[in-house]
Amino acid sequence: MTISILVHNALMLPMAGDEPVVRDAWLLAEDGIIAATGSRTPPAVDADTEVVDAGGAFLAPGFVSSHSHLFTSGSRGLGVDQTLYGWCSAMFGVTGLASPEDIYWCTLHGSLDMINNGVTTAFDFTDGRLPWEPMIEGKRTGGGELRPLEYLLKQVDGKLDSGIRFVNSVMIDDTIGTREEVLERLAQVIDYCDMKDPSRLLGKAISGALQWSPNPDCASIEVEAMGRFGIINQAHFLETREETELQRKKFDLYDEAGGLGPDLIFGHFVQTTPEIIQRAAAAGAGMSWQPSSNGRLASGIADVPAMRDSGMRIGMGLDDQSCTDISDPWQNLRMGMYLTRAVSGDPTSLTPLEVLRMHTLGSAEILKIDAKVGSLEPGKFADFVIVDPRAPDIGPLWDPVASYVLACGLRNLKAVYIGGELKSAAGVLVDSIAAEASARIHDILPKIRQY
Repeated sequence: MTISILVHNALMLPMAGDEPVVRDAWLLAEDGIIAATGSRTPPAVDADTEVVDAGGAFLAPGFVSSHSHLFTSGSRGLGVDQTLYGWCSAMFGVTGLASPEDIYWCTLHGSLDMINNGVTTAFDFTDGRLPWEPMIEGKRTGGGELRPLEYLLKQVDGKLDSGIRFVNSVMIDDTIGTREEVLERLAQVIDYCDMKDPSRLLGKAISGALQWSPNPDCASIEVEAMGRFGIINQAHFLETREETELQRKKFDLYDEAGGLGPDLIFGHFVQTTPEIIQRAAAAGAGMSWQPSSNGRLASGIADVPAMRDSGMRIGMGLDDQSCTDISDPWQNLRMGMYLTRAVSGDPTSLTPLEVLRMHTLGSAEILKIDAKVGSLEPGKFADFVIVDPRAPDIGPLWDPVASYVLACGLRNLKAVYIGGELKSAAGVLVDSIAAEASARIHDILPKIRQY
């Protein structure tokens, strides 16, 4: 059945084209794809087309989180007196004993939470087959017993069942087995993903393990995996103040292995140097910025203006729901912009339009899915939000983009659409599975929590 929807009488922020704001705008979507956009008089449609009068509200792309850990949705408010490694131990104390079925419900709950908050696409770091172990001198021992393959596959299923679009990322567990065994385990997940709906599962990736790994061949294994399977790699890198010099030295390992390039994304990239930024930018590598998480964990403030000025591509992510606690993209935008300005002393160092683009089209670009999502353009998926600045009223819109970023938020989010289908209305998910997901994690997690 073809689903058609026309949204009109909107203040559109397309994140494409020459005009950041289109007044009295309309958008027509057919079968989940944007067919046309325009302003003033909308096109005539047949009786089967749903017509939505936005009443002058904002019509904007759904947010794209370029760095997320969706299984963590039931582990919030933990490790509040810890930096990254201590917080990880606290958070994994909740899910460390999860079964494949348990982690399915955790992932489903986290995916639905993102949708309800206006995030329509997420890069998801699945919880790996090798359970978390405390960091010692900036690295893991790399030992342990692998969880079953189903543990990874159930996380794919949880995202698919939620309706969110996503890029699925897998930790390669490079310290267990031979190089070929490591790559064969990855192939099993890739094959499973290849059988799934490509309109939902938009891409595949590995979760770069170099920051954590004691394996000197880790970077070269990751690079081989990227080439063999044609996938991108997002590495948590230079995130925290712990063992900074050790982590900086590991940057050279990616360079020596031939990994620096457009298929590599540095997640966080906080404790950098001017030289590292220039080398990464020159190679075409991207960066995913998680300002709310970096503040929560006392990791620091990434030098985003320097990265931007170097030509580096930048996206924004909400990271763990357990270290942002509220998966609120507006909070993320403001946190990033405010902290950058506070450090630089320059109110022009980062603008509302720049951060909004980073959390929509910019994120899609570094994930290589910008032909499908990230802006409101014909041919892309009809993934959008309706945000009403008059409910509650924020006053006159002197600068619509600034008002959207600085004064709007979850309280103004009235509707979330994915593929032209309503997924959330006034903060309530329309999918009946949401209630079951909530009930399941409230039942499961207290039973399996270790500490």
